[in-house]
Amino acid sequence: MPATGADGSQSVIERPVVQTLPERITAVLSDWAGTTVDYGSRAPAQVFMDVFRRRGIDITEAESRGPMGRAKREHIEMVANLPRVAELWKKRYGSAPTDADVDAMYADFLPLQKEILSKYSDVIPGVVEAVNALRRSGIRIGSSTGYTRELMNVVMPIAAQQGYTSDVSVCSDEVPAGRPAPWSNLRAAQLLNVYPMNSIVVVDDTPVGIQAARNAGMFPIAVSMTGNSLGLSQQEVAALPIDELQNRLEKIDAEFLSAGAAIVIRSVADLPGVLDLAIS
Repeated sequence: MPATGADGSQSVIERPVVQTLPERITAVLSDWAGTTVDYGSRAPAQVFMDVFRRRGIDITEAESRGPMGRAKREHIEMVANLPRVAELWKKRYGSAPTDADVDAMYADFLPLQKEILSKYSDVIPGVVEAVNALRRSGIRIGSSTGYTRELMNVVMPIAAQQGYTSDVSVCSDEVPAGRPAPWSNLRAAQLLNVYPMNSIVVVDDTPVGIQAARNAGMFPIAVSMTGNSLGLSQQEVAALPIDELQNRLEKIDAEFLSAGAAIVIRSVADLPGVLDLAIS
């Protein structure tokens, strides 16, 4: 049955919980697009499609979203190396995409993404209230992202104007390697000066983000409805029949659990309830 969530929208009350929470939580580290801002993680998906279209290669939205959560150059490289995409590239250019091709597309990606971010950086409903509840309980707030610092300089002021900030943020160009490597999470913990690692919760909307949390020794919570896996705007979610939404979310839950998520929630708005914190 649907229930009214903290953001006032309908959500599904059944959420898989396969591990109990740590006895003490020192910090929560959240992803950005699809987790705290940009409902449906629309901005990066659209730009990746545009980058390849400029090269005469039409990729699907599913192909665009597949590596989501990784550093953006790596994301482009992984899409370019998909068998179908690589074959299209070979037919058009006579050979498989090279590192130089990936570098050129990444150079296109950055200004395109920067241009579109101002339209896709709204804070997801319920996030501000949830984060305020965490802070009142003495929990530190950190964040990490596959975006570069240049891109986050666009996103963060917009989010701040709407009431959401994190105590620290770590970007993909500030660590040796992006997800699933643990470095972004470990760097955020270092900047927050919080430990042990198993007292830190990581909230992410991609399987690779869940793997990164595991690799850092942190407690991973997946977000299913607002993020990349479902890939729908809030309006599109609201328009879905509840049975169809339920079926899609159940498949996403299974994928996240397989990737190592300890808990799957529909939205960050649900996080205080999972952590047994009050929102006021």
